[in-house]
Amino acid sequence: MLQSPGSAPIDKIGASGQPGVETVDAVNAVDTGLSAPAATGADLAERNLPVPFQARRFDVLGVHISAVNRARALAAIANWIDRRDRHYVCVTGVHGVMESQRDPELLAIHNASGLTVPDGRPMLWAGQFSGLGEQTGQVRGSDLMLDVCQTAAERGWTSYFYGGKDGVPELLAEKLKARFPGLRVVGTYSPPFRALTPEEDEAIVAEINRLNPDLVWVGLSTPKQERWMAAHRDRIDAPAMFGVGAAFDMHAGLVVKCPPILQRLGLEWLFRLTQEPKRLWRRYLTNNPRFVLGVLRRRPRALALAASPSLPSQGR
Repeated sequence: MLQSPGSAPIDKIGASGQPGVETVDAVNAVDTGLSAPAATGADLAERNLPVPFQARRFDVLGVHISAVNRARALAAIANWIDRRDRHYVCVTGVHGVMESQRDPELLAIHNASGLTVPDGRPMLWAGQFSGLGEQTGQVRGSDLMLDVCQTAAERGWTSYFYGGKDGVPELLAEKLKARFPGLRVVGTYSPPFRALTPEEDEAIVAEINRLNPDLVWVGLSTPKQERWMAAHRDRIDAPAMFGVGAAFDMHAGLVVKCPPILQRLGLEWLFRLTQEPKRLWRRYLTNNPRFVLGVLRRRPRALALAASPSLPSQGR
């Protein structure tokens, strides 16, 4: 069982991403990249809080990707909820990395996240090249959503869904509640395509905080969802926000999931291109070659474990 220090056990996938039994203490006892810094002692003990831990990261063209797999990502999220810390999760592949090359603020948002998980085989390969391959597994946003929602149903964590077209977050909530009996969804909202006015934004923040979810799921696509999470991290009380984009449509049953064989071969991008050629052709046929050239010039490298950088002032 995965177990966040000081919490009840979590039945979940093993470190390899396959079904298994594991504890966070066991994860930390080996070279996993999850480090539990020495607590200051009395403060954590008095509040009966678990010790926070961080994942090591590796640098991919300046974006700091967390060296985690699905099990370790889930353990980190459970830790945030136990401690009532506030973090957001970026789910990042080639598209997010290349958007960050053009946008220094977006790069800083990725690097200030609680986790920036490796979505897509190229991020997994980059982790292996950096020397952190044993600690790194592919963490797709769609898979992470299922892992967290299953645990949420078991642990009583509550969810709020923000994003998607009209009716999509409600359909997604119903599908997930049917899949995971006991899953508690406290609210949904499909924002207009335009930017919210300050008054509208303040109202939705107040509504989310009134409903007091543990998890806020954001489906706005990159880079909108990353900007939204960064701007709201210190305004929304939920311990964990997730930018999962296409997972909303996928788990609502509105799009076809990529066959596993293509995922393993690193061809999920090609499958998605065949599904939405008008929207995605420019992204994939320009970003992918530029990414390959970029990592050949600037090889991925492991980073020392350090405190997360602050968000840029304009991102708040």
